[in-house]
Amino acid sequence: MIWETDWTIEADTEVTGRLLASVLKPGDVIALVGDLGAGKTRFVQAVAKALGVADEIVHSPTFTLIHEYPASIPLRHCDAYRLKRPEEFADLGLDELFGLDGIAFVEWADRVADDLPRDVLRIDLSVSGPSSRHAIFTANGPRSTEIVRQLQHA
Repeated sequence: MIWETDWTIEADTEVTGRLLASVLKPGDVIALVGDLGAGKTRFVQAVAKALGVADEIVHSPTFTLIHEYPASIPLRHCDAYRLKRPEEFADLGLDELFGLDGIAFVEWADRVADDLPRDVLRIDLSVSGPSSRHAIFTANGPRSTEIVRQLQHA
């Protein structure tokens, strides 16, 4: 199941982030895919803000690899960009990253796709103009299908 959306102003990013945050539950995993500058981290900031995290503290975990933010549902934010081999991802502690008590966002998820849970919501982000983005939300299992259904009917 797929849902597509576009946003052209900063406020649209916030709206889409708030919408996704409203349907997420502990244990959900979101795989973010897109080129540099596509808006992966900015989108995580929007979701985190909707969950109660101050957006100024949410930064790309490119160098630390994982950030965890206390929120109404704990949010874990991982970046696989700097990993040299997919095996390094497993060394990060996947049981904790994908713990059932929180939500996990994985940037550059296509680099570690084999280590992601089977039921993951994949979001492909692309630049569609100087200040606009296109997002494709793809479900890969029953829970992610339910998320996409809820997004489609919101």
